Amino acid sequence: MTRQRKKSTAQAALPVMRPDAAGIDVGATEVYAAVPVDRDRERPVRCFPTFTENLHALADWLEHCGIKTVAMESTSVYWIPLFQILEARGLEVCLVNARHVKNVPGRKTDVSDCQWLQYLHAVGLLRASFRPEQAVCAVRSLLRHRESLVQMTGTHVHHMQKALDQMNLQLHHVISDITGVTGLAIIEAVLEGERDPKVLAKLRNHRIKASEETIAKSLVGDYRREHLFTLRQSLTAYRSYQKLIGDCDSEIHRSLEEIDSKNDSPPSPPVNGGSEPPETVPFQLSEQRDRILGVDLTKVPSLGTLNVQILVGEIGPDLSKFRSASAFASWLGLCPANDISGGTVLRTGTRKVNSRAAKVLRLAAQTLYRSKTPLGDFYRRMRAKLGGPKAVTATAHKLARIIYHLVTTGQEYDPTTFIKQQLRFQKHQEAKLRGKARELGFQLVPLGVSPA
Repeated sequence: MTRQRKKSTAQAALPVMRPDAAGIDVGATEVYAAVPVDRDRERPVRCFPTFTENLHALADWLEHCGIKTVAMESTSVYWIPLFQILEARGLEVCLVNARHVKNVPGRKTDVSDCQWLQYLHAVGLLRASFRPEQAVCAVRSLLRHRESLVQMTGTHVHHMQKALDQMNLQLHHVISDITGVTGLAIIEAVLEGERDPKVLAKLRNHRIKASEETIAKSLVGDYRREHLFTLRQSLTAYRSYQKLIGDCDSEIHRSLEEIDSKNDSPPSPPVNGGSEPPETVPFQLSEQRDRILGVDLTKVPSLGTLNVQILVGEIGPDLSKFRSASAFASWLGLCPANDISGGTVLRTGTRKVNSRAAKVLRLAAQTLYRSKTPLGDFYRRMRAKLGGPKAVTATAHKLARIIYHLVTTGQEYDPTTFIKQQLRFQKHQEAKLRGKARELGFQLVPLGVSPA
């Protein structure tokens, strides 16, 4: 019996599309970089500390090896300094999602990771993540920092409420906001030594719904020294953070002015009910909104000034990197991510994407529940058909497509387009009802018309 010849398991190598590609594995204290073997035969993989001078040495080594494009994972915020240094050197930096470059099973080391990144990038299997221009990234960092400041401000407000509860002062239960005019005036008077409830109740603003008698009853309590001390420190911290938020707003305004203009026409005031009142807007973004985007997004129902501010900071005015509105919605995680194997649908839900822009659109979609607009009709129709959560996602997806169209084309929002779609939908529904009535032996008759 002849022995069968063992088949070769060697596979043909993929064609190299980018011979000048490198891969970098980023860490907190050190980075590993890999270049093609023919660019550095002695040490094609090197380790560099994350000190600034060492990152510049890494950039020098890549330039010496003739590298023109680099792939790296978006690991926490550790990639940002190296990304900026390499970008300033004129290298093309491909920032990739770590889930898209997962290595094959086996030993996992920093050396193998950077070599795997270099191989995938060299054969053209990596796609860069979306990153807006530097001016937009600056606004994004400031907006995210402002969000953190607002959250910490809320923490100190809770501390103030806790101190009031421990003294059995029910002020925060009879007025809606203790950080308003009435609440702060009463708290400051309490900290200055005033204990007469009637005198404190006279600090009530005329817009407060609770009467002076009710407020006076809520201010009868046990003014203990330790709780007054806690209340004083919490109020001081609250005011400190309010000042920080004001300084942050000024810096955001200056950063917005550095973004290139798309439209030099004078700003237009908000027109829809989703826009915030002037006192809630940190600065007049309407002065920058039309200039940056080239179109007024606040004309879209449910999108207000603060919503547009976050969208500007997260995605910027240039959406040309997305090939279509569908790709933009997919990047936001607002469309199904089908998982099919062997002809069986395993999963059709949306991907888990941590995107502030997507959260803004979902919140905006929820405000359409009582909106008497075509978008409001669409949300209620989806809610009746799919349920609340899926209706929010479907409406946010439609908002994303509208934003993409308006920003890329520069056209103003035109509600008549949706009115035409609504009429077509109503005719379709009427035809279905008439057909169902005929099947059951009935005839639909419009109101006010007697049957023949």
